Amino acid sequence: MSESKFDLVVVGSGPGGYVAAIRSAQLGMKTAIIEREHLGGICLNWGCIPTKALLRTADIYTLIKHADTFGIKVEGASVDLKKTVARSRQVAGQLSGGVQHLLKKNKVTVIDGHGKLAGKGKVEVTKDGKAVSTVTAQHIILATGARARTLPGLEPDGKLIWTYKEALVPDVMPKKLLVVGSGAIGIEFASFFNALGADVTVVEVMDRILPVEDEEISAFAEKSFKKQGMTIRKGTTVSDLKKSGGKVTATFKDKKDKTSSDTFDRVILAVGIVGNVENIGLEGTKVKVEKTHVVVDEYSRTAEPGVYAIGDLTGPPWLAHKASHEGVICVEKIAGEKDVHPLDTGNIPGCTYCHPQVASVGMTEAAAKEKGYEIKVGRFPFIGNGKAIALGEPEGLIKTIFDAKTGEMLGAHMVGAEVTELIQGYGIARQLETTELDLMHTVFPHPTLSEMMHESVLDAYGKAIHF
Repeated sequence: MSESKFDLVVVGSGPGGYVAAIRSAQLGMKTAIIEREHLGGICLNWGCIPTKALLRTADIYTLIKHADTFGIKVEGASVDLKKTVARSRQVAGQLSGGVQHLLKKNKVTVIDGHGKLAGKGKVEVTKDGKAVSTVTAQHIILATGARARTLPGLEPDGKLIWTYKEALVPDVMPKKLLVVGSGAIGIEFASFFNALGADVTVVEVMDRILPVEDEEISAFAEKSFKKQGMTIRKGTTVSDLKKSGGKVTATFKDKKDKTSSDTFDRVILAVGIVGNVENIGLEGTKVKVEKTHVVVDEYSRTAEPGVYAIGDLTGPPWLAHKASHEGVICVEKIAGEKDVHPLDTGNIPGCTYCHPQVASVGMTEAAAKEKGYEIKVGRFPFIGNGKAIALGEPEGLIKTIFDAKTGEMLGAHMVGAEVTELIQGYGIARQLETTELDLMHTVFPHPTLSEMMHESVLDAYGKAIHF
């Protein structure tokens, strides 16, 4: 059993952990990162990246099915599920190797094993239950991420009842699929399997799908999903799942306690996540845990001196880019860098890669009103945009919300083609604290989807040209 001394040690190599480690090394600190499974963490290996690879297949297949609209004749197109999954895994593997290369390039020591706090400034590393080494460091960043939440009576078995992991590597294409939960994870899988021909039902306990999004955007997305053939059941819980004969019978209960049931080939559980706070040595420390997440201050410091936590481990929003940015802020604060500012979660864009895509940044219309703002709201539909029509993507909406008194952009919400790419324009606008005048005076190129962003701002002030 060896022992090594570092300036900073990171436990977990997801998008928060590996970015923190690289930034630490760049700032001259002797750095180590401990990973028990795959470099890149859940996001790269079992989340963000492989799901987008699957969804790309769904997008292409959808285009092929409508090829005749574009003057292209295609016959006999079908999906090879095995090849689709293999490509997704290959993409994840390629990027995991890329993370390994970046860590090596920046001279970060990679330690294979499970890291656990073992006293002040110490982390014990084990592999397959055996002690491997003890590393010491003045600063320790916990980036152990989170895992899928399970509910009593709805436990996954990896065969008929899936979490996101099994859904990423399906052994069969289910003819009839139930997705429990309509957040980003649930809706992305629902969109993928629906596009490839499954009969998909989505169940959501809240009164609308994509409940963190603006209500108007949620309603637009729901209408589109139903048009594509999905069944949406809102205000409904799944009270029981019974397995029999290779199928699963789900019992549903609505808000009036009325029950019904239906039988499915597979079920995907997407009911949230819980932080990986177990078995990382928090016992005996001053680190506080609330609702399975580690409590930190604006610079990711826990109540235990020298111990920090970033990413999904610390709670929502559960986004890879949030974790990465937290890692940089945390490390730069430790290194004493100047002009280090806390992360404003109101400036973090959220993206859902279903069809149509959904993206947002800042406050919803309801949230702005609840906070007492007098607001101006602008909207622009995709059907009024030349590029959207030329692409064959005329369904969508861009919505912007402004403080009527100051012109501050409070929020922006989108549904439609490529909005996950467009949203960053509004993210920059919020970060730079631009007003409606700044956005109005910006020249947007033509013909582009981005023109709709301009028109939405103009519409908020009664100046829209093309609508």
